[in-house]
Amino acid sequence: MKIIVCIKQVPNTTEIKIDPVTNTLKRDGVPSIINPDDKTAIEAALQLKEKCGATVTVITMGPMQAEKALREALAMGADEAFLLTDRAFAGSDTLATSTIIAAAIRKLGADVVFCGRQAIDGDTAQVGPQIAEHLGIPQITYAAAIDYCNECGALIVKREFEDRYQTLKVAGPCLITILSTLDKPRYMNVWDIVAQDEKEIGFITFADLDLNKEDIGLGGSPTKVKSTATKQFNKTIETLELDPESAAKAIVDALKERHLI
Repeated sequence: MKIIVCIKQVPNTTEIKIDPVTNTLKRDGVPSIINPDDKTAIEAALQLKEKCGATVTVITMGPMQAEKALREALAMGADEAFLLTDRAFAGSDTLATSTIIAAAIRKLGADVVFCGRQAIDGDTAQVGPQIAEHLGIPQITYAAAIDYCNECGALIVKREFEDRYQTLKVAGPCLITILSTLDKPRYMNVWDIVAQDEKEIGFITFADLDLNKEDIGLGGSPTKVKSTATKQFNKTIETLELDPESAAKAIVDALKERHLI
């Protein structure tokens, strides 16, 4: 079984910067982390690797600095990693991004594709399902647990809803989006940290993929951000000298006024 895990290097949410010209996130030089849902997807893939001998390939799209996220994935235990990078990819929205990633998956080949449910810098939860649609394969979203059935060679997926769970059996090729609550991602171990230094990151560019330029990048993205603004807060401080009972009532009244209780 070959598993491809799609990850995203996201900006540290406390230090997001917006390009005032394109209204897109500025990623160069911004502290970044592996998106939490995606890191759990790596963990899920590694657990399947241990159960059934799967190989785990990690891919991401972004600038050269995204190689750091791939190195971390290799240090966790992934077998190989590929960086999708090209100026032609810059400014892609979810549709253009999923088009590029799907083309890369076709090139690499996969029995199962794992994605995190959503990225913390966009919260759209669109890229995973869109990849599945581009590839024409079944998809299961919101996976809270995944197991492997040795007898039938299929995956048993526990899918989370707001008020219940659904258990599904699916055979590859398929795509599954994973919740960060599925499991706690493992720490990098010393041996894999050393080993990842000797592994080469594969690079995939526009020239390597069967794509049309008009379908990708900023020009191929139907989603346009018209403007961004920082929310303004009016800070008012009122000092009251009250007895405990009156103070408690004042706090409750203030919370009710703001619809917090």
